Amino acid sequence: MASALKLVGDRHGLRERQRLAVSRSACSDEDRQRRITHAVPVAQLGNERVIVDGFNLIITVEAALSGGPLFIGVDKCIRDLSSVHGSYRSVEETERAIYMIGKALEHLGASSVMWLLDRPVSNSGRLATRIAEIALQRGWPWRVEAVFNPDATITSSTAVAITSDSSILDRVERWADLKGHLLATEIPNAWIIDLSSGDC
Repeated sequence: MASALKLVGDRHGLRERQRLAVSRSACSDEDRQRRITHAVPVAQLGNERVIVDGFNLIITVEAALSGGPLFIGVDKCIRDLSSVHGSYRSVEETERAIYMIGKALEHLGASSVMWLLDRPVSNSGRLATRIAEIALQRGWPWRVEAVFNPDATITSSTAVAITSDSSILDRVERWADLKGHLLATEIPNAWIIDLSSGDC
């Protein structure tokens, strides 16, 4: 991937953020097919247990609400350009994103929701507390935990994963594209760049 990205990036004079968008949107045909095969339609989340890759989901929804660029990859997953480098700060869109996610999961009928946040990331505990408070206020059946290795917990779970993290998608048994559902139903005017076909 690194060599291919350098070759393509140099050939087309791509800037750093453009290269990041390409790398996050690309995957092998084999990985793409596996992700499609293991996907669960959001309409089938009724009575399912759900496990959420917290930062992965919230940050993308925050980006969509704030007008940031989002990218549809070749696996049809939606990703952003944000990165959590050891720290996270809530923004104006954070609570709105949590409520939006919660209402969607409630409407879809998920039987329980486990949120996982990366404990080593600063402010993860504060965000976990706020998510739990909102869930309690709304009567949502959520558990929220900050753990050292969310990826391992998610990939070993039998619950439906909510994530677009490539390393998780390539190992998890079931996942659902809640991001795509939210953009289609709640944020239809989000800035989305389609890199799924290579014809842009």
